[in-house]
Amino acid sequence: MEICMDFLSCLDHDTSMKILMCLEDPSDLVRASSVSRSWRDFVIANGLCKQLCLTMFPHLLRVDCVIEPSCGKEKASEVGCSKFVEWEILKREHEAYAFLAQGCLSFPFEECIKNAISASSTDNYPEESIRNTLQPGNRYWSSKGQRKAAVPETLVYKLVADICVITEINIQPFQAYFQYGSPIYSAESVRFRLGHPKCPMDDTLGEPLDDSADDKFIWTYSSSEFPMAQESCLQNFKLPEPVVCIGGILQIELLRRVQRQEMDGLFYICVAYVQVKGRPLSSAFGVEMLGPSGKFVLKAKRSSPPSLPEDASYHDVHLHGLVDSEQMVNLLGGEVLMEYD
Repeated sequence: MEICMDFLSCLDHDTSMKILMCLEDPSDLVRASSVSRSWRDFVIANGLCKQLCLTMFPHLLRVDCVIEPSCGKEKASEVGCSKFVEWEILKREHEAYAFLAQGCLSFPFEECIKNAISASSTDNYPEESIRNTLQPGNRYWSSKGQRKAAVPETLVYKLVADICVITEINIQPFQAYFQYGSPIYSAESVRFRLGHPKCPMDDTLGEPLDDSADDKFIWTYSSSEFPMAQESCLQNFKLPEPVVCIGGILQIELLRRVQRQEMDGLFYICVAYVQVKGRPLSSAFGVEMLGPSGKFVLKAKRSSPPSLPEDASYHDVHLHGLVDSEQMVNLLGGEVLMEYD
């Protein structure tokens, strides 16, 4: 007869934590929480899925609290009013962070630009607007001319979701075949910033503006500089590691001009196409920014669990949501038979 032993019950708390924190895949932690009631309680009570998610994606350290659409923020923050509410908060965070971590790794790659917001300058508006960079073709955006090659330019875009995991940005400089010598108006290098608006933005952005935009956004990530080739092909700039953009704003900094226009002797930068690749998480999560602090409320878009009877005890709470956990395990990969002793 096979003898089964729960080794967590034989170990002290610190040793159990060290063992389970060796798991580097959120799916494995969710599976561990499905082994037994005691394992599930241990994983949830110690916030192991949350810790793993924050280790994988440090930008999520700015999460102030997790809510569901059916719960108000006030309800989510009622810590300490009862054991039931405490457990509900821990369980909600467990499920949200487990799914968030896995979503950051496995949601499908898509093009992530929704619209153009502004350019620091435009030479001939609207013929050479930043909107021309949203689709490949013969049109382009052009900066105003400058006598100094060191003058930078910036392009600002709205992404398709308030939470996106950005992996790469592709830029195609414009080649002016209609000018003598077919010059390419590339920048010498490029840098990327990700962030969020200081104030809520309307989805209908209207016409893009000539604006540096630094006073309207808070940047939470800045990349290193990437050299640009003086070529008119779509150039790939892959970030050193995936970056979670909270707030859905991308700024492209085009640094140092290379090409002088023959007819006026001024330096220009022209871009034909911009493409951003990543994993939008809008189908599962939303955000509510909490002012200039950079902190935000994470909104988990899932149905709230069924309510318990009024006479339910704290022991009953451990059974609450088992179906949710089973569904999450299967969503994250692989069928699991959940048995609780």
